[in-house]
Amino acid sequence: MSKTTEQPRTDSARTGTGLAPNSLGFVGIAFFVIAAAAPMAAFVGAGPVLFSILGPGVPLVYVLVALVIGVFSVGYLRMSRHVVSAGGFVAYIARGLGPHAATGAAGIVIVTYVALQVGLWAQFGVFAQQLATQWLGLELPVWAWVLGALGVTTVLTMRGVTLNLRVLGVLLVLEIAAVATLVVGILAGAPGDDPSLVSFQPAQLASPGFGVAVLFVFACFTTFEATTVFSEEARAPRRTIPRALYAVILFVGVFYTSATWAVSYAVGPGAVQEAATDDLAGIVFTLAAQYVGPWLDVTMQVLVVSSFVAMLIGMQNMFARYCFALARARVLPRGLAVVSSRSRTPARAALAGGLLVAAVVTAFLWAGAAPIEVVYAWFVALGTTGFIVMMALASLAILAFFLREDVERGFWATRVAPVVALALMATMLGIALANYDALLFSDGATAKQLLWLIPLAFAGGALLPRFRKGIDYQTVVAAAG
Repeated sequence: MSKTTEQPRTDSARTGTGLAPNSLGFVGIAFFVIAAAAPMAAFVGAGPVLFSILGPGVPLVYVLVALVIGVFSVGYLRMSRHVVSAGGFVAYIARGLGPHAATGAAGIVIVTYVALQVGLWAQFGVFAQQLATQWLGLELPVWAWVLGALGVTTVLTMRGVTLNLRVLGVLLVLEIAAVATLVVGILAGAPGDDPSLVSFQPAQLASPGFGVAVLFVFACFTTFEATTVFSEEARAPRRTIPRALYAVILFVGVFYTSATWAVSYAVGPGAVQEAATDDLAGIVFTLAAQYVGPWLDVTMQVLVVSSFVAMLIGMQNMFARYCFALARARVLPRGLAVVSSRSRTPARAALAGGLLVAAVVTAFLWAGAAPIEVVYAWFVALGTTGFIVMMALASLAILAFFLREDVERGFWATRVAPVVALALMATMLGIALANYDALLFSDGATAKQLLWLIPLAFAGGALLPRFRKGIDYQTVVAAAG
């Protein structure tokens, strides 16, 4: 039997610096994370781009990336028995590699999640503007849609997870129902004999666009970390967190694989790459109208926008808890570690995160930067790369922790899986850097300069414990249930 290394819960929940314990179950956490993955928005927005890059092999790439995340999760979840913290990757790195590496990682976390939110808010603004102009005749600039929706989601994040879950639950069910209707309609009405399995042939991965496709697909999985970020609020986290994480990986993998396969089957494996290239913005909507009816076309256009809202609510909740945990550890200002008295949510951290993201995205948009070609492309590419670096550091920390601490049995989970995960993350990082230009629509040289934020953030964070005393990532650690 393994012995626990967790420390008992302190009285922070009573003093105003603790999150609400036992407030989220398996279903709640899984809903949060799946909704944050924005299945509808990613399918409609990223799917056609992937087909234009790779052709019919897109579903197979989703399978491969899901397997990579699954291998990483073996050691990650085994370590979750010993670290239950809203600090996510940073808390893991603190236990495995020490406070200097953890505070350096904290710098990368802030860069990563701010970058992802900035890029995705810019993309949301474009979709919202197009929908409102087409159906309502309402013409407002992209930044106005961004600031309006960002204000609403920040308030929801400050109000607490219960209200958020109601909103996310409704939106997620509608998204799943719409895509399932499209897949069934294609299966029922697509011409041809047996459904084609060409998409799953390994030869499809020989395309020169494979590396870029892997990165786009990887970006669809970046929210899975939220399962452990919410662990302090989970009921019986030793059981809830693993179940939620594996459910998220399985659902996201199956959802994207089946949805993109249906598109390839409907258009034809030999024609899908050209068709997607010719109609990046509308190929999915066209198929919805063709195989089900115009009503599904309109419904999916609306749900794409609401899917972005759901994703950004989930991401804001996760980032708020990260900022809360870092403030509690004395990395960020201590005022951000105070929770609201009613909902026990990190309201100050949520407000600070919302204001920071609003400042960055509006600064770029007001300066005249193109929302998609510059803001979205530059910042999502930066955020995806930062997330891969974080996973590599977490893999190294997990391996170091189990090599040093005699707390678990299982050679596969504590030795082999972390080593394989580290090798896979190093490979992913190499792919990201080698294909970085392909992730950008314009001015790749300027965008590449943003990559320096990752090592600079790590270096600055790693030096912080030398100047700020009392940094402690173990001040509050929840006992596992």
